[in-house]
Amino acid sequence: MLYRNFATAEEIQAEYDPAVVSDRDGAIERFAQLSAAATEAMPNWYSHQFGSTEAEYVDIFPSGVPGAPVHLFIHGGYWRAMSARQFAFIAQQLVEQGVTVVLTNYGLCPDVRMGDIVDQTREAVAWVARNSSELEVDASRLTISGHSAGGHLAAMMLATDWAGYDLPKDLIKGAIALSGLFDLGPFPHSWLQPALNLTDDEVAANSPLFLPVNTAAKVLIRYGGKEQSEFARQSHTYAEYLVSHGIDVDCKPQEGADHFTILDPFFLNDAEFVKDILSFA
Repeated sequence: MLYRNFATAEEIQAEYDPAVVSDRDGAIERFAQLSAAATEAMPNWYSHQFGSTEAEYVDIFPSGVPGAPVHLFIHGGYWRAMSARQFAFIAQQLVEQGVTVVLTNYGLCPDVRMGDIVDQTREAVAWVARNSSELEVDASRLTISGHSAGGHLAAMMLATDWAGYDLPKDLIKGAIALSGLFDLGPFPHSWLQPALNLTDDEVAANSPLFLPVNTAAKVLIRYGGKEQSEFARQSHTYAEYLVSHGIDVDCKPQEGADHFTILDPFFLNDAEFVKDILSFA
């Protein structure tokens, strides 16, 4: 077997490729339309390059409230596609509720390695915390969320020892992981491997399911009720792992959602995720 009970790359793709059961192209077009409308509604947003490469930037959506809580969102794209700019719609209702939102970007495989993406995301979180005065936010009320590959990266932030960045160990007060991947074990045997080029050492070093838990944050884990069963299994397995380390975790399906519409509660249905983030901060 290549991974668990999967004998072929095709079997892995059937369980892990959202496009098998969802309209990925339609979702990307919808995200573009939503983000265009959101940036028009929030004209005071701006971008800042926090790292040495062009890909290392954050898009900042100020709430205009001094000392506001700050929320950082990490985009998906299976570590080899998409950008932060395609997800501006995540910010609008949070900003309207007085939360400053930061969307972080990172380099993509195969131009960078998995560890580079994790390091760049850590640097983005650290940059926000260190520049809280300039951003007019309260770094003690920093929360994060991430979707798909971003869900993986959010979990990697919970495995980070922030003392190594001269930041508080409890830097992150709450996290939402949406359709995340917490064990990278299937991907060296998958359709993604030509882009990811994962080694066994990289899988071990970047699978949150097998890493120390360096957080006391409340964690929400969600997956789409219409997604393949591996998204649910990975989510619940990671939730159990966090619970075993004393973390307060709420893990459940987002009923009726697929891999892409799982983001809708940032702006539809009374903005459930906005309420969750406000409760963290």
